[in-house]
Amino acid sequence: MVPESPLESTEHGLVPKGDGWFVLNAHDARWRPGQGRGAYCIFEGEPEFSQLGIHLVTLAPREPMSMYHWEADQEDFLVLAGEALLIIEGEERPLRQWDFVHCPAGTDHTIVGAGDDSCLVLAVGARDRSTGPDWGAYTVAEAAIRHGAGVEQETPDPEQAYARFPAREPSRYREGWLPE
Repeated sequence: MVPESPLESTEHGLVPKGDGWFVLNAHDARWRPGQGRGAYCIFEGEPEFSQLGIHLVTLAPREPMSMYHWEADQEDFLVLAGEALLIIEGEERPLRQWDFVHCPAGTDHTIVGAGDDSCLVLAVGARDRSTGPDWGAYTVAEAAIRHGAGVEQETPDPEQAYARFPAREPSRYREGWLPE
């Protein structure tokens, strides 16, 4: 029988402790906002989930979810609310509520908030090969650079790719990050 993981209350929200099952509302979870690059809802504790990463990401218009990159594992995205711009394999594609994006391993991509209001995206990715030194890389694409989501020189180093952004800090949920 798999035990229930207790949820620990921290100054930044509830965090699961252990490998068991749990139920956690996004309003109560820990979040990690980043100035100019949206806010991530973190459902994981320590250790992180070993097989699957899953986050809710809220983006203001023109905020990138990430720097343009590829990963060694599959990633998928579902727009739950609002509008976004997908930059994939150098092309731009508008996204709206309920659009699903599938990125097989090795697909260059990022998502940028669009429209007049924030958007909310469910991001899911495998973790079989996308951790460690061979996880993937941040690649150069004119469309990504034009939207503030690109690097000028390819790199596998997240610190280099995100050097212009302040570090994400843990936070409690803030009103407006989730649609009502």
